[in-house]
Amino acid sequence: MIDKNTTGINNDYVIRVLDSPDEVAASAWNALLFDQPQATPFMRHEYLHALHASGSATPDTGWTPKFFLLERQGVLAAASVLYLKTHSQGEFVFDWSWADAYARHGLDYYPKALCTVPFTPVSGARLLARTQADREQLVAVLLDYCRRQHVSGLHGLFASENDLSAFDKAGMLLRHTVQFHWQNATPPHTGFETYLMQLTAEKRKKIRQERRKVIDAGVRFRVLEGSRISPADWDFFYRCYERTYLEHGNAPYLNRDFFDRMARTMAEDWVLFVAERDGRPIAASLIGVNTSCPGEKVAYGRYWGALERVDCLHFEACYYQPLEWCMANAYQRFEGGAQGEHKLARALLPVTTTSAHWLAHPQFFAAIGRYLSAERAGIQNYVDELWQHSPVKSG
Repeated sequence: MIDKNTTGINNDYVIRVLDSPDEVAASAWNALLFDQPQATPFMRHEYLHALHASGSATPDTGWTPKFFLLERQGVLAAASVLYLKTHSQGEFVFDWSWADAYARHGLDYYPKALCTVPFTPVSGARLLARTQADREQLVAVLLDYCRRQHVSGLHGLFASENDLSAFDKAGMLLRHTVQFHWQNATPPHTGFETYLMQLTAEKRKKIRQERRKVIDAGVRFRVLEGSRISPADWDFFYRCYERTYLEHGNAPYLNRDFFDRMARTMAEDWVLFVAERDGRPIAASLIGVNTSCPGEKVAYGRYWGALERVDCLHFEACYYQPLEWCMANAYQRFEGGAQGEHKLARALLPVTTTSAHWLAHPQFFAAIGRYLSAERAGIQNYVDELWQHSPVKSG
């Protein structure tokens, strides 16, 4: 039985539940992460530690972390981080209607438990494990913990294929959402023009027009990789990032200290695009890259903001510049992030991402199961319709 920050034994595993990433050995965590087929930099110990130490994802912001470590004969066999949530913000898999239904029936939806990376809609390994059997045991431990803590449910968001198999085997419900990703060609594109030639004439013309508007406005870009991003560049980026949130009436999820920690501990996993006009920076776009992770080369669209308005600058900074960089550096995929049908016209094509859900209340679990069955059919119809509007030339 594992209830709090403690240690227990189950099926030859020593199970530890810890309250802080400071209590977790970074080398052991990262070694297990890098052994996963779908490792991303956002599950690195340094990233999770920065979220915690900067105050971005802590109990004070509604994210209470619990680090689960399963050890066998002194070796880390499986690990995951669970967040006990008091709200549904910063998740990108929307369950507001579920929370509302609970409230209307006099039930508490919060706290709930999330197996995810805060504020990060990127699919990847959530259940770090040496074997699939270890992964399945980890799910059993998480579910047991949730039952004993009387949380409303467990939700594994943007999980990997291996994770989803373990969640599914444990009886959890699967839910699909849609993102837009760019996939490099085989053989890879040699430049932006070869990328454009795969598109229909109408889309090629539109993209060229959009890029020309930015050039004609006198905007040029500096591209900064890893340690070449100076503290002044990070400061400017944060001004832009913060402005985007404030313009929508919200405080940013991540504070300046978080990005300072990224510069110190994970610089190699970031690329910054700075838009300048007349020698002055006016906008910035930051992408993540999986330089530190094994496997195919993947880039992730993350954050952007602008201090001045320029027509089509958002498309240039967030899509065309990163795609051009990905082609020049032989990246296989660029993930455009959550939502955004406008990405389709730029050859970021629809893909489904999947999450897993368990609810403690049996009647709600059954009702949401029926809801998700209908939703999955609707999502598939939506994806099929999007593909009918693909900008890529047929044949």
